[in-house]
Amino acid sequence: MKDQKEILVTDSIQQFGGKLFGFIRKRVRNEEDAEDILQDVWYQLSNFANVADLENVGAWLYRVARNRVTDRYRKKTTDSLEDYVYENNEDENGLIKELLLLDDTNNPELELFKENFWDELMEALAELPEKQREVFIWNEIEDLTLQQIADNTGEKIKTIISRKGYAVKHLRTKLNHLYKELNL
Repeated sequence: MKDQKEILVTDSIQQFGGKLFGFIRKRVRNEEDAEDILQDVWYQLSNFANVADLENVGAWLYRVARNRVTDRYRKKTTDSLEDYVYENNEDENGLIKELLLLDDTNNPELELFKENFWDELMEALAELPEKQREVFIWNEIEDLTLQQIADNTGEKIKTIISRKGYAVKHLRTKLNHLYKELNL
């Protein structure tokens, strides 16, 4: 049994090592951080009790890698993001929007957060029904009022409000962990 686990871990390292490192490297500041995270991913795999039971080893590896990147990012950036949150006493949506659109290329932690947030936001938006997704994007990203959306689509304002409400509820659930990172 132990030999089978070792073979599976070794095969996984050979099969996913390069691509996984590239995935991690794009999301961290430097190569040393990427190497540390990759080593942690391999350690997690080698300590996983039932590696043979994993249906999709690749998906599991990428999920662990993404979580480790997020953990590292959270540890290193909590103070700077908290400072930003407390300096800007805005409502939650205004803060997130301003933070995501802020052009601060000198802050690699903020860039990483923005990249992760946009990736997860797009994933969550893709899960919505088309009309809910459109209403959310038009209202929150393109700054159309709900009334303007209703006028443009010919739908009742209550329908538009309802769609936006469902979209927001879904996105809050899916992105809750990112809001917690900002200590909102």
